[in-house]
Amino acid sequence: MRDVPEDLTRDAILDGRVVLLQPRRGHRVGSDAVLLAAAAGAVEGASVVDLGCGVGAVGLAMAARAGRVLLVDSDPAILALAARNAELNGMSGKAAAIEADILAPAARRREAGLENGVHDVVLTNPPFLEAGTSRSSPVPGRSRAHDMPAGGLDAWIANALALLKPGGRFVLIHRADALAAILAALDRRAGSIRVLPVHPDAGRPAARVIVGAVKGRRGPLAILPPLVLAEAGGRFTPCSDAVHRGRAGLDLWP
Repeated sequence: MRDVPEDLTRDAILDGRVVLLQPRRGHRVGSDAVLLAAAAGAVEGASVVDLGCGVGAVGLAMAARAGRVLLVDSDPAILALAARNAELNGMSGKAAAIEADILAPAARRREAGLENGVHDVVLTNPPFLEAGTSRSSPVPGRSRAHDMPAGGLDAWIANALALLKPGGRFVLIHRADALAAILAALDRRAGSIRVLPVHPDAGRPAARVIVGAVKGRRGPLAILPPLVLAEAGGRFTPCSDAVHRGRAGLDLWP
């Protein structure tokens, strides 16, 4: 693609099947987005919400199989880039960009076009850092993507679940040390919870968790066998490589 502005780069995920324009500086698409999309399970014909979509990597990875994808972000500049990426990937007819703040009151979200109780799947990679607990990045795009208001994770999860139909699936990727807070936020709101630990390599603790839950279900919690990303030499493990190439999924509900 010609004429990519200097402040953007043109990159690809899933062996080139999804092409992305993204800021040269700021939050950059990486393994988290690929793993989250891989954990979505079957979405054929489903209404899928990529909540906190950034440049749209997760939603666009799903768009070929989903019935409809909503790319939702509160940052108008980054959302415009997500819409541009949808066009670049030939997905404009299946992916709609909605500027909305998931932490805003329901009436304001509805005015923006984000309806409660109507979606089949919500996928989210929320900001990882709670305000006041760490130093914010001096790069505005990175700080917006990484910083959550104090107490915001519980509200983020509650409002994300509100978007779903009964029986709809919620899937989140987060830091492993946030697991207790995630489970507390899901308590009495969803069930059939699945936790997939993600280890950088076999010798280190999990750095990420992928957590799935089903709205309105009461099934027991399950800790799934871990995903190990890399071997000792730094190469992806065979499983991790297949996931990053889009040749395998991480279905949480077999």
